[in-house]
Amino acid sequence: MTGISLEELQLATRNHGMPLEALRYDVTPVGLHYLLIHYDIPAVDAGSWALTVGGRLANPLRLTLADLGERPVVELKATMECAGNGRARLDPRPVSQPWLNEAVSTARWRGVSVAALLAEASPLDDAAEVVFTGLDRGVEKELEQQFQRSLPLGDALGGEAVLAYEMNGAPLPPQHGFPLRLVVPGWYGMTNVKWLESIEVTDRAFEGFQQASAYRFRLDEDDEGRPLTRMAPRALMLPPGIPEFFTRARTVRFGDVPLTGRAWSGHAPVAGVEISDDGGETWGEAELGTDEGRWAWRSWTHVWRPAALGEYVLCCRAHDEAGNVQPVAATWNVGGYSNNSVQQIPVTVTE
Repeated sequence: MTGISLEELQLATRNHGMPLEALRYDVTPVGLHYLLIHYDIPAVDAGSWALTVGGRLANPLRLTLADLGERPVVELKATMECAGNGRARLDPRPVSQPWLNEAVSTARWRGVSVAALLAEASPLDDAAEVVFTGLDRGVEKELEQQFQRSLPLGDALGGEAVLAYEMNGAPLPPQHGFPLRLVVPGWYGMTNVKWLESIEVTDRAFEGFQQASAYRFRLDEDDEGRPLTRMAPRALMLPPGIPEFFTRARTVRFGDVPLTGRAWSGHAPVAGVEISDDGGETWGEAELGTDEGRWAWRSWTHVWRPAALGEYVLCCRAHDEAGNVQPVAATWNVGGYSNNSVQQIPVTVTE
């Protein structure tokens, strides 16, 4: 693995993952929620801000925060994961935000249904996609742009996406998209556009940079690739015992060791979680916890009984009801996306 560059360190100081011990929370506290900011956090005056909803619509809209607050409220508990989570564990390592396993969290979002708002605006017969534009502006691949992503109209109308103005019972903080952001449950984090400025319904496929060039699974530089959409199944474990400061290697006492964690999938409900103590050679079943809702991660528990003192590598993997299973090793790709290879935690068992 090559060294981390100053540019990557600069990204890592602006963005942060969720400490894995926060897996103990059903809903991640706002200050521990993972964070990725592509450009700068825009300064937004809530008093003058308004959302425009236009394009191929019979009834275009312009909505202030007060207007949105007068509409029916929806609340959604959803797990959100960055598409690049796990990137830094690939070899060779794709150069970008150096995520390990921690770019995931779960929050409770409150706002207005995207489907209901679009129904109110009444898409025309030729409507095909819905483009969401944020206020954050920057340069990528020498192209000046605002952050934009789109959804097929069918997904926007048929899903449970939310225009959220609250996170965990409070107004959105600046870093999470104040005053309004998109939340599309089950889809990777880049879909969830922050600092929303406009929604445009179009009659053709959106070809903006973040859709047509970025966030595509490409096996090599010549591969056109496929767009990233839903989160692949993944389980994470709250590391047991105590850590060594620099390596984070764990030490536990011999005896029964309680293991716990979370699992999720954007494709289908989690069907089970398995545990290994030999780096993924053999597996045993964990016990799933209470179902917290289709789009929220599922807790799991397991009591591990090490056979003897010594060194182990603990792993966990999830599978969903559609038959998708986490791989022990992921497929390398140019952007380092969708790396859902199993987490590996070195553990020393002592007396």
